[in-house]
Amino acid sequence: MEQENNTNDRLKVFQSFIGREVVQSPSNFMNWLRPTVISAEKGSLHCSYIVRKEMTNPYGILHGGITAGIIDDLIGATVFTLGLKNVYTTVNNNIDYFAPAKEGDVITAKTSIVKQGKVIINLECEVYLPSKRGIIAKGCSNMLNIG
Repeated sequence: MEQENNTNDRLKVFQSFIGREVVQSPSNFMNWLRPTVISAEKGSLHCSYIVRKEMTNPYGILHGGITAGIIDDLIGATVFTLGLKNVYTTVNNNIDYFAPAKEGDVITAKTSIVKQGKVIINLECEVYLPSKRGIIAKGCSNMLNIG
């Protein structure tokens, strides 16, 4: 298994944002999404997002591309927080959409590692609309160790 950073400063950064909006992430896209960290653990991040007007499609519901972006960004951040020395990149995303969210809704997304190998880490992310207690999307992704 790839060597981890013993102090895992990356995870500590996300833990420092618990209860606060992320605005100084290494990911510019995450800064645009403006998640609030609910919890941050090794191998799992849980965040909430406010659906803003610029995140919606012409029907006024959360754009599928933004949902995919949330899933991809949070999965990537989850791998980042593992403190691994190598760089990982997304090689695929498989997303199922179940229900809409609209402007002003607060949604949550939670990641977990399905399997961590030496070359590929498989993760999943579920996106919920807690106020209606329903899952709105679920994504699975493989992240490739590129050195």
